[in-house]
Amino acid sequence: MKKLITFTSIVGLGLFLAACGSDNGATSSSSSAAVESDSDIKIVTTFYPMYEFTKQVVGDSAEVELMIPAGTEPHDYEPSAKDIANIVDADAFVYNSDEFETWVSDISENIDTQQTAVIQAADGIELMEGAEEEHDHETEESHEEEHSHELDPHVWLSPVLAAQEVETIQAALSEKYPELADTFAENAENYIAELNALDEEYTTALADATERTFVTQHAAFGYLARQYDLTQVAISGISPDEEPSASRLAELKDYVDENGIQYIYFEENASSTVAETLASEANVETLVLNPLESLTTEQLDNGEDYISVMQENLSALQKTIQ
Repeated sequence: MKKLITFTSIVGLGLFLAACGSDNGATSSSSSAAVESDSDIKIVTTFYPMYEFTKQVVGDSAEVELMIPAGTEPHDYEPSAKDIANIVDADAFVYNSDEFETWVSDISENIDTQQTAVIQAADGIELMEGAEEEHDHETEESHEEEHSHELDPHVWLSPVLAAQEVETIQAALSEKYPELADTFAENAENYIAELNALDEEYTTALADATERTFVTQHAAFGYLARQYDLTQVAISGISPDEEPSASRLAELKDYVDENGIQYIYFEENASSTVAETLASEANVETLVLNPLESLTTEQLDNGEDYISVMQENLSALQKTIQ
């Protein structure tokens, strides 16, 4: 289905470009946010962390657009012909990884890389295997068949790896625009200092915790858990839309009861039904743990950003990690 949708988008792209070919002054974007600038440089980014990291690098030197609208779940997002045309027209395109924006490979032949720098922010980061989806297994053979070993793309949730993504974006943009390299380097250095301070906040706050396990609906926090010696217990898998089996929920209820877990974490931009079901069964509370895949328009308007939401995540985690 994803291949079909992307193929349809690419076919639509040809018609879209043909219709717009005579209107060189028009711009097209499905973005819900953009950093305006006096520069002619236009950078399209896929989802929120890529937008935030890129605008921190470029400052006022470029216009940065967010392609996937605020408040939209990006896991299964498929670009429209208009989205693809906007990428093709951009000077640079920033995305996280082929494991997250799986559609990028399907549109790559439409992108003239001499015009548009294609930047994979997670390039060079070794991805972990995602949390295995649990099922009832009657035999060892069925156990092997049904376990999923999908790679986990959520690297941005570790401040340390977020800094690495910022460095990758900065290096690629500096190569394309050497006249702005010093500006990009200074901006990146300043932002990485903020990310390092965030990392120190997490390290200090979680250093002496005796309970180091947390239960979350969406298996998005593996890199954060690894960075700070925590254990993530996920109700579902890499995608927030995955539904756990009844036996998995029963197993987790027992786990929560036996370990005195008081909170089940869910995310605002996906259905919280599964987390609420488990919390109700185990008679515990729910709290938000934001995977930062998307901020709402209200959050953006209120000035919330990667740093502030990650600090909110730390406060929420500390209710469990004690």
